[in-house]
Amino acid sequence: MTVNTMMNTAQMDAIAARYPHLVQGSSRKRIRSALIFAGIALYMIYSWWFFSIGQVLVNANWGIAGTYLADWVSYEVRPDIKIANDGTMQVVYPRYSPLGPDAKPEWVTIETKMVDRTIEVPAVTQQAAPKKSSSFSFMAPNSAVGDSGAEAGARTEIRSEEVVSRATVNFNSTTSIDVADGKVTATHAGETLLIDLENSDGVMPEGTLPEWATQKRPGEKITLAFGMTGWADVDKEKISIHNRFPGWANFIFDTNSPFFNKSFGEVTNLIVSGDRLDPSRSNLSLAWNNILYNSEWQHLDVWTKLLQTIVMAFVGTLFASIIAFPLCFLAARNITRNGVLNQVTKRFFDFLRSVDMLIWALFFTRAFGPGPLAGMSAIFFTDTGTLGKLYAEALENIDDKQREGVKSVGAPPLAVKRFGVLPQVLPVFASQALYFWESNTRSATIIGAVGAGGIGLKLWEAMRTNSDWENVCYMVILILIVVFIFDSVSNFLRSRLMGQKTH
Repeated sequence: MTVNTMMNTAQMDAIAARYPHLVQGSSRKRIRSALIFAGIALYMIYSWWFFSIGQVLVNANWGIAGTYLADWVSYEVRPDIKIANDGTMQVVYPRYSPLGPDAKPEWVTIETKMVDRTIEVPAVTQQAAPKKSSSFSFMAPNSAVGDSGAEAGARTEIRSEEVVSRATVNFNSTTSIDVADGKVTATHAGETLLIDLENSDGVMPEGTLPEWATQKRPGEKITLAFGMTGWADVDKEKISIHNRFPGWANFIFDTNSPFFNKSFGEVTNLIVSGDRLDPSRSNLSLAWNNILYNSEWQHLDVWTKLLQTIVMAFVGTLFASIIAFPLCFLAARNITRNGVLNQVTKRFFDFLRSVDMLIWALFFTRAFGPGPLAGMSAIFFTDTGTLGKLYAEALENIDDKQREGVKSVGAPPLAVKRFGVLPQVLPVFASQALYFWESNTRSATIIGAVGAGGIGLKLWEAMRTNSDWENVCYMVILILIVVFIFDSVSNFLRSRLMGQKTH
């Protein structure tokens, strides 16, 4: 015998009539859920329209963003090919080139020739002996007195000089720039562009510009963009090359170090058994000194600023915890039975935490001057208000049975708080303080950028140059490492305090 478990419409109606609250409750929940989802969708649409997110995405210059990201993990070598009026050239490297003072990279090849130049030698002024005179006058001297000196006639010399007649820059196997005879030949991705530099109208390309070449107006410079490989600016008097290479240049030793451009084996041999490069110290001491005082990466200064940030976060959080601890007992209504005192203390906490840490940092930087003291004070003020509020709420949520049990044996008020209240909230207090210590390590970096000291100021200085993005990446990685370590330590300590097992 088969039992039909399906209910027909009449049976459903009968159940709905007998238990209307069940059906109505179910339908109300469905309507409420639909309204919530509709409200979220409308809010997202409104936000998209109000902030013009679509237009921002369309107008965003993703190429610049990609270039910035590439600069984080690469470096550029920037030689300039300067062109004289007679067509001869000179390849010049920046003063602080990553290749050092005597840069001769393999990817730049030059051809030279000897030319005769006529050079005018400046006239030599010969001091003539003053003529004696028996008379004295306040009037201006006349021709009878004579000139104060005589000039020897200027002369010219013909000198032979070695100049660059052709320069070729090979970015990679498919990209190169060749400069010779007043013309630039650029090759990239199988396309070749010829540029005439001797045209009276300025820089003139021969033919149509490829996609990787741009010129704002006829006759102006032409920019050649080769993607991650690099780029170049072509002008009548100078071709600026920007050749990008992966990695961080001179991260260990800068160009001023005697260990510069030496392999790991050569450096090891010098440290272990080589003759002293500096008579006043060993090669090991010299190498360590060169690493710490690397002028391009400034390792010692960066590490010192990072330590300042860590100390700033620790001291600010520690003082905030110490001050918030007694004040929270005044703010808790179940501990201090005084409504006025409760409200005054809570409003004091609100005042401290309502002003953002960054604003406090600006205030204390103006008061104390730039430095870690301003950062510690900003963290101390903000966290005192926040921790005080959290501690007071934890006290208001304790179990009164334990406190009443201690009170029932005749213990004084201080002992009631020591044995009936603190065991319940102390792990929570410590856990919250540890979390804020970890969080303030990140916050101290931000407030450091406004002058509160630490690595944040160093990071902001590197970003402002708009060219030292590899230094920015270096400091960001150091900050991430510190945050990861503090996060692990904080989680471990919180787990132990809360009585949980760590994995």
